[in-house]
Amino acid sequence: MAIDYEREYDNRGRVPEHPEILGRMAKAAVEFRAAAQAAGRAELDVSYGPSARQIVDIFYPAKREGASTAVFIHGGYWRALQPSGVSNLAAGLNAHGVTMAMIGYDLAPQVGIGDIVAQVRKALLYLFRRFRQPMVVSGHSAGGHLTACMVATDWRALGAPEFLVPAGYAISGLFDLDPMRHTAMNADFKLDEAEARRLSPLFWPAPRGKVLDAVVGGEESAEFIRQSRTIADAWGQAGVTTRFEVITNQNHFTIIEPLADPGSAMVQRMMSLIQNQ
Repeated sequence: MAIDYEREYDNRGRVPEHPEILGRMAKAAVEFRAAAQAAGRAELDVSYGPSARQIVDIFYPAKREGASTAVFIHGGYWRALQPSGVSNLAAGLNAHGVTMAMIGYDLAPQVGIGDIVAQVRKALLYLFRRFRQPMVVSGHSAGGHLTACMVATDWRALGAPEFLVPAGYAISGLFDLDPMRHTAMNADFKLDEAEARRLSPLFWPAPRGKVLDAVVGGEESAEFIRQSRTIADAWGQAGVTTRFEVITNQNHFTIIEPLADPGSAMVQRMMSLIQNQ
């Protein structure tokens, strides 16, 4: 039976209550952002490139000295959203003494997915010059795709340490982009078969010696669950330390909310990755 890719990747259609969830998250982001600014713990809209969207928001813990640095990349199918909408997701790791950088990038169709990959690499190189530290990278949905791309990047070729990104925590990620060709969204992506494969980290040389967690909500589509399971299996067999997890009772939107909770299992796992880098 043929897979209905349009339905499988229609996250908003699968979650009718998504306006309420997104509204709740937007309110929390505004409140966190304002509190961090008032406390002198935020650098907002820091430019790393020439366009208005090539920015990072940096949120510092109460004690900056000796702090590790981690990264979050927002989702939105490479064509929507911005870092300011996920500011509150820095709260969980901030509470454990970690500096959080939330990366922005230009959106499709103004740029292609390959351009976005290049921009996020540029952002990480900027952060490395600032903090001189390896960085565990996390991301959601399209940001999960970008997370895997960053783990698999040859950083030495870009003048940075090989283990600039020693580990990634990809939440509801997309690692095989071929299904995107079979959705209406491809009007923005303009992917053909070759380009979809070229931009799919599933088919890149596996970053042996590094770590990738691929987690997905139990209420997500079979395709989203397949995406995470497949990269964990393929990279795991190729020498990457991988971990696949289905988080019960979470849909494509609620799954990232635990990042704002210092006591959540998700934040505890992120801290384990940061401490073991």
